Amino acid sequence: MTRTAPGVAAVVTALLLGVTGCGSDAGATVGTVQTPAAKSSGAAVQKAPKSALAGLVVLPRGYVADPRSAAGPFTATTFLANWSAVPAVDRALLLNAGFVDGYRASRISADKKKQFTVQLFKAASAAKAKTLQQGFWDQDTHEHSFGVPGALSDAKVQYDGGTGQSEAIAEVSFVVNTLVVQLSVRQASALGTDPKPDTALLKAIAREQRARLTTSKS
Repeated sequence: MTRTAPGVAAVVTALLLGVTGCGSDAGATVGTVQTPAAKSSGAAVQKAPKSALAGLVVLPRGYVADPRSAAGPFTATTFLANWSAVPAVDRALLLNAGFVDGYRASRISADKKKQFTVQLFKAASAAKAKTLQQGFWDQDTHEHSFGVPGALSDAKVQYDGGTGQSEAIAEVSFVVNTLVVQLSVRQASALGTDPKPDTALLKAIAREQRARLTTSKS
């Protein structure tokens, strides 16, 4: 997930949301979600080698490809250039984890209001994957877990100084073997409105993503 540097966003409150519809544009169906075919839409990511991780990603049904966000396999270099909020710190984390490769996919809801992102990071060992997960997670303030078993989770509404809007964010992070999984769903709305983090969607996706990875040799 694309993270913001500490102190950039002021957390206003944390809210919970009911269940939403889910979906994808390609791949085999897994429960209420699907796994995508490997493809890339961003210039930097297109240069990365093909990744076996593409077939492991789970996407929400009913969401479509996001033309605003690059997707596909990534190397440490492309991750640091495109999505890292603190490249120097993340470079050290990836180096210490023995980072092998990664994969990112992003989708938007049919009404264009919500953006879902999944990122997979493959580390050299399960222990290093846990350290990498915690290192990423500790870069932001997380105060409102919404109870995803075996995972780190957070739901919040914050002010986005770049757009002048409120942004509802739900995030989940967990580890399966040597893979770090980061899931997020974001919804921006005008100040004074009441956006709610879509925790129900992430709970469903996290459950299906864990099952997909557990039954695969990751």
